[in-house]
Amino acid sequence: MLKIAVMISGGGTDLQSIIDACQAGKINGQIELVVSNRQKAYGLERAQKAGIETAVVKKNDALIVSMFKERQIDLVVLAGYLAILTDELIDAYPNQIINIHPSLIPSFCGAGMYGMHVHEAVLNRGVKVSGATVHFVSREIDGGPIIKQVACDISDLDKAEDIQARVLEIEHQILPEVVGLYCDGRIQIENGRVKVI
Repeated sequence: MLKIAVMISGGGTDLQSIIDACQAGKINGQIELVVSNRQKAYGLERAQKAGIETAVVKKNDALIVSMFKERQIDLVVLAGYLAILTDELIDAYPNQIINIHPSLIPSFCGAGMYGMHVHEAVLNRGVKVSGATVHFVSREIDGGPIIKQVACDISDLDKAEDIQARVLEIEHQILPEVVGLYCDGRIQIENGRVKVI
């Protein structure tokens, strides 16, 4: 059973989807630690209710690496973590950090494209299809190998909040699914592309 750390900044609904999947026996792993860069992130309460250790760490990836190593973390999941990881943290866990992004990468991603900013940009551009992407984290922002993407029709929506809600439903499906695949050893990277075996 793999040891998982989850990093959050907000409400923690993506975190909750992983907690629920673990409790349902759908993931061959256990969340050992939830780290937030925001003291008042509601996701911390979700973790505590599930009996998971929590920590608040702001702008100190060296400390986070130390905490992860101490707990022998196998997989790091960014579940709505609204900060850019340092190279120190990324290099400490090569192809062991995954992120959920609320668009179909390579569209609407990169510097400044996070949270509601993504959905507002999607709305302003007038695209008809959006979705969510789970990818490995690399030194390039949102540039690591893509693991899974699911699209949804948003042509009937005219508010960024409604787009966010629809995309969030996809996030709650695919993030725990990918975590489960990783914990089962079913994800491989060949020539920069992910294969599920």
